[in-house]
Amino acid sequence: MAGQIYFVLTINVSQIQPRFRVFAFDTVPFANGWPPVCTFAPTMARKFVIGDIHGALKALEDLLEKIAPTADDQLIFLGDLADGWPETAALIRYCIQLEQQFNTVFIMGNHDSWCEGWLQGSHAADMWLAHGGKASMESYASIGPEERIAHLHFLQRMLPYFVDQQNRLYIHAGFTSRNGPAAESYPTNFYWDRSLWEMAVCLDPTIPKDSPFYPKRLTHFTEIYVGHTPTLNYKSSLPMRGGNVWNVDTGAAFNGPLTAMEVSSKTIYQSRPVPDYYPGIQGRTK
Repeated sequence: MAGQIYFVLTINVSQIQPRFRVFAFDTVPFANGWPPVCTFAPTMARKFVIGDIHGALKALEDLLEKIAPTADDQLIFLGDLADGWPETAALIRYCIQLEQQFNTVFIMGNHDSWCEGWLQGSHAADMWLAHGGKASMESYASIGPEERIAHLHFLQRMLPYFVDQQNRLYIHAGFTSRNGPAAESYPTNFYWDRSLWEMAVCLDPTIPKDSPFYPKRLTHFTEIYVGHTPTLNYKSSLPMRGGNVWNVDTGAAFNGPLTAMEVSSKTIYQSRPVPDYYPGIQGRTK
C-alpha cells in the first residue's frame, strides 16, 4: 500500500548540522525504482524563557528536569538569579555549567546588579540586604576568591536585553523610551522599570495597533518578555499577558512557582511552589 515508511536513525549525528533524526521514504509504489525518494525531517529546536529564580537552585533543577532541554534548544533567563532563597552562589555555579552545555542567554536583573556590585567590593546597601541580599552574602561564606571572581565575570557577561530572530524582546524589567531600548537614556531602566509592564497589563485590547492612542513602546517588537514584577501581585501564579507583553515572573522569590514558557507554543512548565523545596526557610518577604 502506498504511504510513508519512517526509519529512526540510531547513529550519532551530534556533529552534523543541521541535525536530522528521521527519514521518510515515499513508497508510491516504488514507481521510480530503487532507492525511493528520501525526505529529511529536522528536529525542532525549542526556545524557553525562564522567570526570576532568586537563589532557588532546587526549583530550577526540577524545572529543567521537566523541560528536558536538548542541545538544539535555547534557554533564555530573564534575570534575578540572585537574592532571596539560600543558594545564590550554588545557582550561579550551576548557571555557569549550563552556559557551557546549552545555548543560553542570561539577562541582567536588578538583584544580579546588586550582587555584582557586592562581589566587586561595593558596600552592601541596607536596601539590598532587606530584599534578599543577606541570603546571597551568606551563600558565599564558603566560596573562595577564585570562584568568586568567576561568578563576578559571569554576572558581568549578562546582557541588558536580547532580541531574537523573530524580533521578540527579552528584558528583565522594561524601558521608557518610546523609540525602543536602543534609545533608552537610562540603562538601569532595563532592570528597574515597571512602567512598561504596568502600561501593558492595563492596555485596552480594543485599541488597534495603528491607532495614535496605541503605545508606541509596544510597536517595536512582535512580543516582549519581562520578569521583575511578580504575577502574584495580581493574584496569579501563571504568566500574564498585556498587549504583546508577557510577564513570566510568577513569584518564585516568595511563595510562587518558578516558570518557563516555550515561546512558540506558549506551553508553560512550572516547578512546585518554591517554599516546598526549602522547608523551614524564609524566602523574600518584600
